Amino acid sequence: MHLQKTALDAIFPPGCVSCAEPIDTPGNLCAQCWPEMTYLSAPFCDICGFPFEYDAGDGFVCATCLRQPPVFSRARAVLKYDDASRDMILGYKHSDQTNRAPAFAKWMRRAGADLINDCDVICPVPLHHKRLIRRRFNQSALLAGEIGALAGKPVIHDLITRKRPTRSQGGLSAKARLRNVRGVFDITPTRKTLLDGAAVLLIDDVLTTGATVNACSRALLDGGAVKVDVLTFSRVVRASNTAI
Repeated sequence: MHLQKTALDAIFPPGCVSCAEPIDTPGNLCAQCWPEMTYLSAPFCDICGFPFEYDAGDGFVCATCLRQPPVFSRARAVLKYDDASRDMILGYKHSDQTNRAPAFAKWMRRAGADLINDCDVICPVPLHHKRLIRRRFNQSALLAGEIGALAGKPVIHDLITRKRPTRSQGGLSAKARLRNVRGVFDITPTRKTLLDGAAVLLIDDVLTTGATVNACSRALLDGGAVKVDVLTFSRVVRASNTAI
């Protein structure tokens, strides 16, 4: 089997997760793409994970979370959503490049280790069934499944349901995003008993304003969860989150 893999790698070498340039080890970035990414690590906001330029000690919270605390308890992400990471993420989300999910999940497991350890169950942000038919896969569900397998945690793919179709959040203002997902999510009736008293880890691909994950978190807490944490592959970083 090892010889077969070696022969296949010689003919079809693994490619960089971002640009597809041949590399030695599958599921990694090439030497050119790796330093272009902005990886998010401490120090960051204790709640939403917004990165800080300096370490002010444990429990430091950004201005946005102080002004309007999110519904979820904590959020963490692997890297910043920017010009360097955009094509890699959009290719996964909209161009059927689902082979990136295992690599993304491995990075998410490292970035969200504390959140994963603390959770009882993992679930993805759901797509409405009409959009799922068009796209053929839920990018967040693929990540949730991979993370659950790596961490040995149960994954309930249909824990949350989307009651009606909504516009894509892309291009909408923060207020429009809130309106777009208000009252959209609910707990699947047959799954409610699995949620009682559970600490839930909610998985999505990108955290932008937090409107979607906040709406999902509200549904989970109203449905009986004791806590909701959020883990995404990337997040938008805005200067308005400056620390206090």
